[in-house]
Amino acid sequence: MTLAEHPTHRDTAAAPAVSSPAVDPAHRLRRLRRTPALRALVRETRPHPRQLVAGLFVQPGHGRRDPIGSLPGVSRLSPDEAVAEGRRLADLGVGGLILFGLPAAKDAIGTGASAPDGIIQEALLRLVDAGLEERLVLIADTCLCEYTDHGHCGPLLADGRVDNDAAIARLAETAVSQAAAGAAVVAPSAMMDGQVAAIRAALDTAGHLETAILAYAAKTASAFYGPFREAADSAPAFGDRRGYQMDPANGREAMREMAIDVAEGADMLLVKPALPSLDILAAARARFDVPLGAYQVSGEYAAIAAAAGFGWLDARRAFTETATSIVRAGADFVITYAAADLAAWLREEAG
Repeated sequence: MTLAEHPTHRDTAAAPAVSSPAVDPAHRLRRLRRTPALRALVRETRPHPRQLVAGLFVQPGHGRRDPIGSLPGVSRLSPDEAVAEGRRLADLGVGGLILFGLPAAKDAIGTGASAPDGIIQEALLRLVDAGLEERLVLIADTCLCEYTDHGHCGPLLADGRVDNDAAIARLAETAVSQAAAGAAVVAPSAMMDGQVAAIRAALDTAGHLETAILAYAAKTASAFYGPFREAADSAPAFGDRRGYQMDPANGREAMREMAIDVAEGADMLLVKPALPSLDILAAARARFDVPLGAYQVSGEYAAIAAAAGFGWLDARRAFTETATSIVRAGADFVITYAAADLAAWLREEAG
């Protein structure tokens, strides 16, 4: 049997032409995607280096840069190295930095958080002496978990729960100490009820009327904080923080938290973590007029960095895309450990 005689053979040359209706869509959106120049011209969301805030972990010592295993490319820095890193960030056009401290000693109430010679206070004083407060917004994370020997965000009651009112008193002391050392912004992250009001009152009484408060208003008990707890040595010695951090499932509660913090005097609001909370971020943008930030937390950063290390993702594209999506959802600024790289990439794209 020849090929022509096979029952499945079709003589395409002899087959009648199949007519199809003319396709003439009225809207050809692909026209504006055709070239890099066209795509750049009509791009809707354009993150800028000034919208980026870098997270820095500061430790005692001199000349120290100790890599953090779970955060590729991130190191714990001594105060002098934090100044050097601040200069690098400023030269890249990054908008600000937020400091997290690793104290030399810990105790039950987190005394080191408010000490005038504490690790964050030392780093702030050095950054100010270097003139970097004119080039970067200096933000101090205002919490106690890095400073308590039990790893919770305030003094404990006899039953092991955090004493909310004792915690806000300590947070207020800490904020005043940080402002005195040069923080332009204090960022209470303990999720204690009434913390913003207590901090605002303490700052004003101490004469720091112009120190701004960035409230971690919608901070959930997320699975994405693991690398941070290694980096800051802040994992709880027992239990977890679900009794005071928000349930990730609760969007309406997040709106209540933010409204309360604004009413108590917050100048800015922060949503944390960023990518799992883009719906909350968008809802907050529609409801509140204060500046709004989002925190691309350690687990989000580490997941991309690890995948890129295996060649599964392009780090530049992934970090740029995620930062763009966070800004698109409504963030005025983004806290991220990729701030330096992102700033360099954004400047390169802008020409």
